[in-house]
Amino acid sequence: MEKFLPSVTKFSKEADLYVADNASTDNSIAFLKKNYPEINIIKNSSNGGYAKGYNDALSQVKADVYCLLNSDVEVTKDWLAPILKEFEDSPLAAIIQPKILDYKNKAQFEYAGAAGGFIDKFGYPFCRGRIFNELEEDNGQYNDVKEIFWATGACLFIRREVFEQLNGFDEDYFAHQEEIDLCWRAKNYGYKVFYVGYSEVYHLGGSTLNSMNPKKTFLNFRNSLYSLVKNLPAIEALPIILLRLVLDGLAGVNFVFQGRSKHCWAVLKAHMSFYKNLPKMYRKRGKPHYTGKYYMIKSIVWAHYVNHVKKFNILVKD
Repeated sequence: MEKFLPSVTKFSKEADLYVADNASTDNSIAFLKKNYPEINIIKNSSNGGYAKGYNDALSQVKADVYCLLNSDVEVTKDWLAPILKEFEDSPLAAIIQPKILDYKNKAQFEYAGAAGGFIDKFGYPFCRGRIFNELEEDNGQYNDVKEIFWATGACLFIRREVFEQLNGFDEDYFAHQEEIDLCWRAKNYGYKVFYVGYSEVYHLGGSTLNSMNPKKTFLNFRNSLYSLVKNLPAIEALPIILLRLVLDGLAGVNFVFQGRSKHCWAVLKAHMSFYKNLPKMYRKRGKPHYTGKYYMIKSIVWAHYVNHVKKFNILVKD
C-alpha cells in the first residue's frame, strides 16, 4: 500500500476510496489511519481470500460501479474516464477491465489479464497479449475497446446491481479464477464483458501467490474445473470435463519432467478436491446458460505447445 496507494489517491478524484483489510496481521490499518485518514477502512473479521474478502467488503459499499483493485497496482492519469464512458455507452456492459501492463517492465503486458481474457474449449485461460508465460510487448496493438470473455481480478470494474444479482464471487474458490467464473455467470444472464485499452494500469503481480507456489497450481487447476461444472451447457459438460482431466494429468507429468514434482502433486490434490466437491458444484449450476460459443479456440495447449503460437493475433479462431 505504501508504494501503490499514492497513485490511486492522486488519479481517482471521481471515486470514493475504500481499503478492505482482510484480517491482516501487520500494521496496515495503523498506516492507513496515520497517512490516509480520508480513506474508508473496512475490516473483515477473517481472511476468506479474494472471493469472500470482496464479498464481505462490498456488502458495506453502495455505489453504481465497483472497481476491485489489487493493492499492487499503480494507476495512471485519467484511468477512470474511459471505463466510465464505456459503462455509459454500453448498457449491457457489466464488467470492464483496463489494459494491464507489467510494473517491472512497463512496455510489456502483465500476466494477470493483459489486454483481456479468453478460455479454450477445456477451460484453460489465456489473454490478448499473454499466452501461458509468453508476454507481448505493448506496441499499441490492443489500443481498442473489445468484448472479451473474462476480466482480470487485479483491476475489475463491475456494476453493483450485477454483482448483487450474481451473489458476488463463489467463496469456495478462495482465490484464483473466481473472476472467470463471475464473468461466465454474468454472460449466462446476457451481460457483456469488455476490455478498454485506453485506460492503463501497471500491475506488480504475484502478491497473493507467485507462479512457483504449488498452492497457486492447486487453486488454478481445481477452480477451473469448478467453473466448467458450474457453467458448461449440460450436453457438453461430461465429455469436455473428462478430456480436461486427461489434459491435466499430462500437465502433471510435464511438471515432473521439469523437476517440479510438488506442482504435479498439486494437480493431483486439485483433482481430489474437485471430486470431493463435485456434487456441491453441480448444485450451483445456474440458469440460464450462455448460448454463445464460450471458447475462442479448441485448445490453447495445442496451439502453443504443438503449433508454437506465442502471440494472440496469430491464433486461428475455431
